[in-house]
Amino acid sequence: MKDKRILYVSSEVVPYLAENEVSLMSYDVPKMINDQGGQIRIFMPRYGNINERRHQLHEVIRLSGMNLVVNDLDMPLIIKVASIPKERIQVYFIDNDEYFKRKATFTDEEGTLYPDNDERAIFFAKGVVETVKKLNWVPDIIHVHGWLAAMLPIYMKHYYKHEALFSETKIITSVYGQSFDENLDLEMINKVKFDGVPHEAVSDLEVPNYENVLKASILHSDGVIIASENVSPSLTKFIESSGKPFLPFATKDAFADAYTNFYRTFGL
Repeated sequence: MKDKRILYVSSEVVPYLAENEVSLMSYDVPKMINDQGGQIRIFMPRYGNINERRHQLHEVIRLSGMNLVVNDLDMPLIIKVASIPKERIQVYFIDNDEYFKRKATFTDEEGTLYPDNDERAIFFAKGVVETVKKLNWVPDIIHVHGWLAAMLPIYMKHYYKHEALFSETKIITSVYGQSFDENLDLEMINKVKFDGVPHEAVSDLEVPNYENVLKASILHSDGVIIASENVSPSLTKFIESSGKPFLPFATKDAFADAYTNFYRTFGL
């Protein structure tokens, strides 16, 4: 994988957030590729419960300052950056006071999903792509982890489909076990359609539950990785019947070879 460029876009990454399946794999996979000589970047949201001082985040002025439109509202984009200690891995943080200042990730103290999680996902997807454009860094593969990052494949295939920078870029989505039971905002599909995405491309979002959000992401990806043992049978069946190249679940001690070989099927 030497000198191959892989962009990791994740809703959660250790050491910045607590350990779970998504946050651990979002660290372990980039570290593996970095150790193999690949060029990697990681993007994640800058939630308010990330300790900026401890992790030495700092704003990148030259990348910040643009506004992104979400549901016809201008939202300022702030970019921060940090390095994972000892790994020489740069992590970029997508920030906005309205969406990410609150001191939690996806839910309030009662465990209820934030009502604007759909807009946060749209903002995150757009923020990642606009920042990568400013960096002029062309990824061979974009590897998506976590449901809050699931809008990225959709926006890449529609909103950014004419960006020459990404003409050869492949998108892989890792699918994890269900992490919420409610629906996101029922207006989510209209907010995505506002950006020129056709209804038929995201019809799953008419009922924006966890599984349907992932289905929409899978349909716009070039490959899929089943990253968890507890992916639902219905979602597993959907992946298997999607016609997309997919990698079955690989255990912790086997994922390195499995993921590397899967990347290579995309010409790396």
